[in-house]
Amino acid sequence: MIIVLTTTATREDAEKIADFLLEKKLAACVQIFPISSKYLWKGKVERSGEFLCLVKTKDELYQPVEQAIREVHPYQTPEIVAIPVTKASQSYLDWLDKETVKE
Repeated sequence: MIIVLTTTATREDAEKIADFLLEKKLAACVQIFPISSKYLWKGKVERSGEFLCLVKTKDELYQPVEQAIREVHPYQTPEIVAIPVTKASQSYLDWLDKETVKE
């Protein structure tokens, strides 16, 4: 299991990404949180409100998840970062496996 993070400027974009991944069965769950971000962009410190998507999926689905996010993401350089999950309940892992496509 991995958690893929991506951020968007609007809730609508975050919902669009979540819906796209869930419809394609590339994720079992996508959580969306409003956040405040500070980052370097083109040599300047920027600050903006964003929406963080936590995408729950399988490690073997990372490439299709990244591709799907890029298809609908409006950013020129979107954050698409995977974090491995080292421990999780077996029942949660079974559910995640059942709800996502088989590679």
